[in-house]
Amino acid sequence: MPASPRLLVSMLPAALALALGGCAAGPDFAVPPAPDGDTYTAGTQPRRTGAADAPDGQAQELVAGADVPAQWWTLFRSPALERAIRAALEASPTLAQARARLEQARQDLSAGTGALLLPRVDARLNATREQVDLATVGITAFPSPGPFTLYGASVEVSYTLDLFGGARRELEGLRAAVDYQRFELEAARLALAGNVATAAIREAGLRAQIADTEAIVQAGEQQLAITQQRYQAGGVAAVDVQRQRGELAQSQALLPGLVQQLAATRHQLAVYAGQPPASAGLPEFRLEDLTLPDTLPLALPSALAQRRPDIRAAEALLHQASANIGVATAQLYPQLTLSGSAGTQAMSTRDLFDSFNVWSLAAGIVQPVFRGGELMARKRSAEAAYEQSLAAYRQAVLTGLREVADTLRALEADAGTLQARADSARQAGATLAVVREQYRLGGASQLAVLDAERRDRQARLALAQARASRFADSAALLQALGGGWWQEREAAAPQATGGGLASAAQERP
Repeated sequence: MPASPRLLVSMLPAALALALGGCAAGPDFAVPPAPDGDTYTAGTQPRRTGAADAPDGQAQELVAGADVPAQWWTLFRSPALERAIRAALEASPTLAQARARLEQARQDLSAGTGALLLPRVDARLNATREQVDLATVGITAFPSPGPFTLYGASVEVSYTLDLFGGARRELEGLRAAVDYQRFELEAARLALAGNVATAAIREAGLRAQIADTEAIVQAGEQQLAITQQRYQAGGVAAVDVQRQRGELAQSQALLPGLVQQLAATRHQLAVYAGQPPASAGLPEFRLEDLTLPDTLPLALPSALAQRRPDIRAAEALLHQASANIGVATAQLYPQLTLSGSAGTQAMSTRDLFDSFNVWSLAAGIVQPVFRGGELMARKRSAEAAYEQSLAAYRQAVLTGLREVADTLRALEADAGTLQARADSARQAGATLAVVREQYRLGGASQLAVLDAERRDRQARLALAQARASRFADSAALLQALGGGWWQEREAAAPQATGGGLASAAQERP
């Protein structure tokens, strides 16, 4: 290879090192400080919920600083729930979309790395059929040659030096976009698992409410029949019969709504699992098949911003906005481009690659002088976009803190509500026992017994609702804390390979 093409090739590594070693325009991204304090709620934050003398009434201990398990739904010890969540994570179309968006972002990063950071090398081959007329240039002593074919081969290299870091900032933004889609995927997984758990608990609560309501309706029908018999015998007034019919109608009116809610919940569970509602093979959920966790982890507020995937996604967008400031800033400075080509031309393909007899070297620099204020306006726009992303990040953190605080207070209230419902159910049960004994001894009517049974069923219905609320709020706390997705990533990290320019940002614990 002649000296000049060798010089061209030898210059490229030096130019690449010069471009990579320079300073990058724009600010270096820094993660905003974590929230201060070690509590979520004003006043005294509960460390332990109250206990209730009822099913699922044990006190729940809130362990400050503990990590949420990666598969947090196993704390409910329900094989049916675990199967449902596993099926949803494997087949949900929502997760398939999130995975595809992540892969798209990764490929965009790979394309950007090749386009922005590495030289562009193109090989060209061409063949030209030509005819030279010597007479047109004043040569008449020799006859003009016949048509001939000219073959050419060349290699063209071009590279724009990243002297001010615009390309590096653009790649930084693309890496942040990959991080954003990755955290969005984790957020979708967390939301899906939480939605399945919540729907399963809702189904269990609805089944208990339907059973108690059906019992109330049955008792009301019997009570109405007795009232009608007594009316015909002249023992009660017509208004008593009408009143009993109204109470029965109210109880019967509850059933269609509960059945419809149960069906809608089952349909939603099918969609979560990526199955059509008509053919979804889902297990049935009942409160008796769920176990209330005795202990619940409670991460510190300072760790919440590092563990909730939606907050990390907002952080990735903030990082991308910071990088875009650097891209806009670099556009204000000169851009230096090196280019060169080396090739040969021959009358036959056999001689085409014997030597390089055509080469060129070029360097060009472009300095924006007047763009009508466009470049400065784009820089200010990028700075405003960063402020917008910073505000969105802060809002995401505040929302996360509020959701945890709300759930803690809900758990605290659930324990009190369960105790009150349990007391009411015991009182109703005790009243029913007394009325039944009075009826056996002839001191009470069958109508009084049926009324006591109806009140007992209503108390049990309210107790079932209180139990379901406690399960639902326990799941809501685990979800509000961000789940335990990072533990799965840490377990898989030793098996991961590579890194380099296309690797995502290093995980924080």
